[in-house]
Amino acid sequence: MVCNSCQRNIADGSRFCYNCGARQVVTGAPDVAAVTGGPKRLMRSSTDKKLGGVCAGLAEYFDMDVTLVRVLWLLVVLCGGTGILLYVILWLVLPLAPPQVAVTQPQGPIVTQTGS
Repeated sequence: MVCNSCQRNIADGSRFCYNCGARQVVTGAPDVAAVTGGPKRLMRSSTDKKLGGVCAGLAEYFDMDVTLVRVLWLLVVLCGGTGILLYVILWLVLPLAPPQVAVTQPQGPIVTQTGS
């Protein structure tokens, strides 16, 4: 997949460019509502998680960049202190999203170097 803004290669199905941060239009990816037959559900991420997948789940639900959600969550923890308790509660309450099967294609040939 190629970024619409900076024209660099990014992973297929990415919602944001890793290089410039531009939002991408994902085509061919099924909508959650179309797959489940209902509205989007707030769930923890099973694939993109650092601790419990809460921030990645919130980013998916609100269609935001996961890095932005993590930075905002860190600011809430450092400034207010109640973010840790809320994170633990969401970690316990939110169901874990089923893993999504992603088919990736190699970007180029694999180059290996043998002894000299």
